[in-house]
Amino acid sequence: MQTKPLTAQDSLNDWLTYVYGIHVSAIDLGLSRVLPVFEALNIGQPNAYVFTVAGTNGKGSTTATLAAICQQAGYKTALYQSPHLLVFNERIKINGQMVSDEALVAALYRVEQARLACEVTLSFFEMTTLAAMLIFAEADCDVWVLEIGLGGRLDVVNIIDPNLAVITNIGIDHVEWLGNTREQIGVEKAGILRDDITLVYGEADMPRTIPPIIAKHHVHVLQYGQDYAYSSEQDAIHWQYSQAGVTLSLPLPNLSLHNTATAITAALASNLTITRAHIAQALPQVHLAGRFDRRQIQGRQWVFDVAHNSHGITFLLSQFVPYWQAYRVAHPDAQLYLIISMLLDKDIDSVLHHLQTLPVVQVFSGVLDNPRAADQQLLQNKLNQYFTIPVTVFDELTDVAQAALANSRTDDLILVCGSFYTISGVLKTLAQV
Repeated sequence: MQTKPLTAQDSLNDWLTYVYGIHVSAIDLGLSRVLPVFEALNIGQPNAYVFTVAGTNGKGSTTATLAAICQQAGYKTALYQSPHLLVFNERIKINGQMVSDEALVAALYRVEQARLACEVTLSFFEMTTLAAMLIFAEADCDVWVLEIGLGGRLDVVNIIDPNLAVITNIGIDHVEWLGNTREQIGVEKAGILRDDITLVYGEADMPRTIPPIIAKHHVHVLQYGQDYAYSSEQDAIHWQYSQAGVTLSLPLPNLSLHNTATAITAALASNLTITRAHIAQALPQVHLAGRFDRRQIQGRQWVFDVAHNSHGITFLLSQFVPYWQAYRVAHPDAQLYLIISMLLDKDIDSVLHHLQTLPVVQVFSGVLDNPRAADQQLLQNKLNQYFTIPVTVFDELTDVAQAALANSRTDDLILVCGSFYTISGVLKTLAQV
């Protein structure tokens, strides 16, 4: 592994390998090590309108939609998301365009110089997030849309003070870092709040630990089910968004209606000039790989979704089941196949408990290329516990897509889920078919 300091002339891949190796822990929450480096870089609080988005699921869809609306309204818009699926540059975009390798290398070089001067170690996520902030600041963006990586209170993204905060929802995930109850996790996610700002809260059920934090900071709250709502219209082409004094009939988005409604609420609650026309023009343009991502590949219909916890899988099934039913009407002989692999620290049992309700005829799995991956024997045992159909588990994920293609027929449907790493691995394999 590369541990020797690099120069500004080295490649992005070299830099990412180096940055990954200079800190002993991939996840190390806390701002004490990051703050001195942030200050040394002179990034400061941006002269921009900042949306910070936390939540267990739906952050990617919400941030992508919010950024698209702001861009459509004419604002130079920075978007920071994680993780990526195929290339690292997906995480850092300005006006919808990924930043270049050269810009990333230049920023990482400066972050590394500041880190060395401060004599601290930083995690991969901390280093790359600081690089993103440096790029956004120097590009003089009007709007920053920032996705929290993990939790909220101690996440490096929380160095920046938001003008408006979004919490999409609170489910059970990352329990080793955030706690094992919604009340504990809610405290961590509510750590993004600041005095006198607006919070858009994207579910009807709020853990009892959050209202005291809202009161402490005098936060104005817009909550789903109380302050905004949405409904589908009969023609299946439009849907209706509503809040006090506002009702909008809008074209259907490519992403979840629920997350889209939360993003619209945040955009309208900001002090930016956002109109119905901006929203209507933005929605059809928003695509996000790996979020109910439907593709036709090698004569099969594929659905890719990064859902990897109980909350996410439940939400995926609410979209997938009616989609599968409609697909079977058009393709009555189609059969359903499942590709799934997960990280060891996820609630594998809960996810499989939900997925076993699908009329799957065969399951394929493989070990993810990640130190936290569930191993081959564990995957085999868990899948056999929940499925009585044929289950094949490979020692590497690279074999899985080929096996699914070999065992399925034209017009069959293959659902791929369980992790960002699962989607990324399968997509990379299919790109070489």
